[in-house]
Amino acid sequence: MGQPVGILLVSICLFYRLFSLPDKDYYPPTMESIMKMPEIEDGDCVFPFWYRNEIFYDCVNFNAKHKWCSLNKTFQGYWRYCYVSDYAKCAFPFWFRHMIYWECTEDGEMFGKKWCSLTPNFNKDRIWKYCTW
Repeated sequence: MGQPVGILLVSICLFYRLFSLPDKDYYPPTMESIMKMPEIEDGDCVFPFWYRNEIFYDCVNFNAKHKWCSLNKTFQGYWRYCYVSDYAKCAFPFWFRHMIYWECTEDGEMFGKKWCSLTPNFNKDRIWKYCTW
């Protein structure tokens, strides 16, 4: 009778280990994380920031109704909702292919939407966003 209980305990431990996230993997703002780590309204957004092995140069919209940003270079649970002034700014002028652009462009965009680089050299960095105006 002791063996089935042991197998059950091992199974539960294995299940927990496989499907639980490690402590160092922080969550984006959700109802649960807001209760544990509320928004810090007076902090400054840090760009770029690392979140779940990706680097972000602008506010993100993961598991939240509004865009938010990290208050650390590597997201550690400290965050706040973004203000308009927090969104990434276009880097003018910027270098794309063999031209220098002083405003948003549709060049290279197959849907005809205007975009801009977030760094002076798009050819090297490949960091961009759609323009909103």
